[in-house]
Amino acid sequence: MDQLGRAAAKPVLRLDGLNTPVLIDSIRLLKKGGDYFVHVRSKDGAEGLSLPQSGRPDTLAPLLKDLVIPFFAGKDARQLEDHLWELYRWKSNYKMYGIALWSPQTWVECAILDMLGRIAKKPIGALLGEVRRKEIPIYVASGRRDSTPQEEIDYLQKLVSQSGARALKFRVGGRMSRNADASPKRTETLIPLVRKTFGDAIDIHADSNSSYDVPNAIRVGRMLEEIKAVYFEEPCEFDRWEETKQVTDTLTIPVAGGEQEFSEWRFRWAIANHMVDIVQPDIQYYGGLIRSIRVARMADVVNMPTTVHISGGFGFVYMLHFASVIRDPGRYQEYKLGTEKYGQWFEGGISVRNGNMSVPQGPGCGIRDIAAVLKGAVEV
Repeated sequence: MDQLGRAAAKPVLRLDGLNTPVLIDSIRLLKKGGDYFVHVRSKDGAEGLSLPQSGRPDTLAPLLKDLVIPFFAGKDARQLEDHLWELYRWKSNYKMYGIALWSPQTWVECAILDMLGRIAKKPIGALLGEVRRKEIPIYVASGRRDSTPQEEIDYLQKLVSQSGARALKFRVGGRMSRNADASPKRTETLIPLVRKTFGDAIDIHADSNSSYDVPNAIRVGRMLEEIKAVYFEEPCEFDRWEETKQVTDTLTIPVAGGEQEFSEWRFRWAIANHMVDIVQPDIQYYGGLIRSIRVARMADVVNMPTTVHISGGFGFVYMLHFASVIRDPGRYQEYKLGTEKYGQWFEGGISVRNGNMSVPQGPGCGIRDIAAVLKGAVEV
């Protein structure tokens, strides 16, 4: 445990090329169509942009404006790591612990990182560590449970065709359903049908979204073992750690989890005690790229992969930068489509070829022209 703690405590940001203060002048929440933006500007006129996950700002905008944005006024953006701890303490923000605080923090953090990357002329990944990869293997994910097994097969085939991915993920169980399936026998029918349909050329993941108790998680896990799936995600209710560990200890298929976790200390315990085989912090739910890098560093100590969960929308861009720098991101990263909408914002686009997605190489998160992206956006 001490070794994990030391790994997490090391500074994350690399500030080479950032030799003078970058004082924050303004942070604004904007909206254009269905997209929200957080825009940051320094007193010298540098700027950065982030995109929150869809829908969440509708609920959390007051917390962003009252408890996060004012804290950063006038502060040196280069000291971002220290600021995040002080933000946690400021106005007793720790009482909002969880998505209520971490998501607004993430939006501001990613905008600041974008600004710092633009000033240093480096991609976000280079601020977080050594860039190891310029392409990331992906899987496509179906988020549906309202489909029959055959309808789900048809949809998965469409996703694979659209994306060029060599791996996929589908949902099993009923989602926080106390063992009830989404429809009778859907899971038992779908698992072998996916392998039969796609053959051995496609790698398979399955996500129960906290559907099962231990016996049923093991039962479904055995079916996934039979088709040689890559991993089984969140088999038991997400906060029932003892149950999840029983499943992990019993199955041979890797068990993944962590998207609902908000605590570095609990991640530390989960990694040290091998509660899962793969840790999955969600960049936006967990408080940003810096905190997620710390989870990956702890996982590295015990040779455990860190495959981040993403929340849809623009989130795959932050996933790409994260996976480009950590030592072991696992075999595949999740892609919920989006290059059709957002790819044109990047110099040269974001390509998906042979199951790999290109990591943006431009400064910051890689958006080519902030002014063009924000044209028509209004402050909210």
